[in-house]
Amino acid sequence: MKRVIVTGYKPHELGIFDAKNPGIAIIKRALADRLSGLVENGLEWVIISGQPGCETWAGQVVDELREAYPTLQLALITPFLEQDKNWNELKKLDYEELQLIADYQVSLTNRPYEAPWQFIERDKFLLRNSDGLLVVYDEENDGSPKFMKRMAEKYAEKQPYEVLTIAADDLQLIAEDIQRAEQDSFMDF
Repeated sequence: MKRVIVTGYKPHELGIFDAKNPGIAIIKRALADRLSGLVENGLEWVIISGQPGCETWAGQVVDELREAYPTLQLALITPFLEQDKNWNELKKLDYEELQLIADYQVSLTNRPYEAPWQFIERDKFLLRNSDGLLVVYDEENDGSPKFMKRMAEKYAEKQPYEVLTIAADDLQLIAEDIQRAEQDSFMDF
């Protein structure tokens, strides 16, 4: 897989309302672990649309992974211009950071938001121009990622396409690993 789309929940869908929420570090670690394995198997591009939450965190993770994998590239492909127009200041700052670190960026419709069809067209375009999807999504917890996941699964029925998931169980294991590591370092102190 050379090009993977990364998406997942928005912060409010996870009950995250603060940039210091410990859940963010867990999700970023899960993304880093999975993306590192993919890079070692030929991944060249991570594609996001820059939505707050998992997509933003994935962009930040790609930037961090470049230290170990300098050829890893980030594409920021938005459904429309000014997608951050109605976001709060913190989300706008994160989005500006993504714009600075992206190796490629484009707005697909080249005009501001008009209607939901722009999101659907974005998803179709991303599927046609990638080899797989990595989605932070758990079937037990409904949310916005389900639409892209379903579309990718249908797409995968017709041609070779990988749909990879980071689910709640995966995040729980990472949380336990982090907790163990913190306890071990405390015991060493």
